[in-house]
Amino acid sequence: MSVVTNTTTIGAIDAPSRRNTELLLLAFAVAIPVLAYLNVGLAIDGEVPAGMLGYGIGLGLLAGIAHLLVRRFAKYADPLLLPLATLLNGLGLVLIWRLDQSPRIQAQYATFSPDAPKQLMYSAIGIAMFLAVLVFLKDHRVLQRYTYISMMVAIVLLLLPIVPGLGTDSFGAKIWINIAGFSVQPGEFAKIVLAVFFSGYLMVKRDALALASRRFMGLYLPRGRDLGPIITIWALSLLILVFENDLGSSLLFFGMFVIVLYVATERTSWIVMGLLMAVGGAVVVGSTATHVKSRVAAWLDPFECLKTAPEGTNMAWACDQMTQVQMAFGSGGTIGTGLGQGNSDLVGFAANSDFIFATVGEELGLAGVMAFLLLYGLIVERGLRTALAARDPFGKLLACGLSGAFALQIFVVAGGVMGLIPLTGMTMPFLAYGGSSVIANWALIAILLRISDTARRPAPAPAPNPDAEMTQVVRQ
Repeated sequence: MSVVTNTTTIGAIDAPSRRNTELLLLAFAVAIPVLAYLNVGLAIDGEVPAGMLGYGIGLGLLAGIAHLLVRRFAKYADPLLLPLATLLNGLGLVLIWRLDQSPRIQAQYATFSPDAPKQLMYSAIGIAMFLAVLVFLKDHRVLQRYTYISMMVAIVLLLLPIVPGLGTDSFGAKIWINIAGFSVQPGEFAKIVLAVFFSGYLMVKRDALALASRRFMGLYLPRGRDLGPIITIWALSLLILVFENDLGSSLLFFGMFVIVLYVATERTSWIVMGLLMAVGGAVVVGSTATHVKSRVAAWLDPFECLKTAPEGTNMAWACDQMTQVQMAFGSGGTIGTGLGQGNSDLVGFAANSDFIFATVGEELGLAGVMAFLLLYGLIVERGLRTALAARDPFGKLLACGLSGAFALQIFVVAGGVMGLIPLTGMTMPFLAYGGSSVIANWALIAILLRISDTARRPAPAPAPNPDAEMTQVVRQ
């Protein structure tokens, strides 16, 4: 007789981590901005810019450290998110540096201080935040425990700009606070905290919210008592719009809630109701709030508005900027004027933040605009793919909420600059100048990587049956 022994061991099923793919893509993500930096220097001064080597080493060092930490703490995370964020962040630094070289922008300040070095510092802080999330957030499901704490934190963050002595008014919008000489935009961090709250809350309440009481025009309408959450969030977004004159954040927060609500309940009626409520609220506030009215006037017909607006008012300023933005896009054509060879600096104030996409449209043309939108679209697609791969409902909703918030911010900013919707005070993620924006968006990417790592991590092989480990005697 012979003896057959089962030698199966407990362990994880081997699977590719794709970290080498990420490293190769990161090399391109660093090389492309460095070449763009060189292009701008040659176009402006006709020589290789002196800071190119330092810029390349700095960006490469930040990307390399981020990659090593991802390889260590999130081995199975999505391989595209980090290179895409690095590429956008690097190109944003180039565009900001290009605008720093403009004599028109320098002449606006008594003592001009370039913004590109500060943005590089903010990017380093953002990647430090990215690494901190990966190191300390071992499992994204831990965030579910803080659902209602997240709600309170988000409310505090959203109310800070209207606190006397802390908030600041910037051309009619109250979206900033001053802390130790630094300006911080709490709304950028509130979108992440709100995504945690929405995901945790709707995971528990989704069954009740999915129930329908009646059918109207092919839509299943929710029960009356279940309308409370969406009415509450709608009212909160209107309060932000009224007291802070912040149209962008209002649309972002309400839109993110409707997206997560739809994903949780699969009811189209929530989308329809959300759109109707958003449009209704925006129309009411837009016809009463002075700051929002000026933005709407600049959106409808900036050239006519510029003729009729009283000189020196916020409306005149908004209309003048929108005319310059539209001329920048028009002069860019299909392939653009070339990096460093445009006149988007005529936009003036906030040319490197709210209106930086106008520089893309003029100097890189329609082709460049579509390329950037494609890069942003890839980040959203990878986030949604992560949501599909997530094994837990909270992770699915959180990934959808973060991806939806990111997509909405792109739509609100790009749509405002290109004249599709009224202009808002938000900034293009990774591309525009602003410390709050770049730090918050690096944290957002880190959470998506953590969810994708958990989703793609191979499940351990099942423990063998003790009876199967016993030596089997096979009789011949």
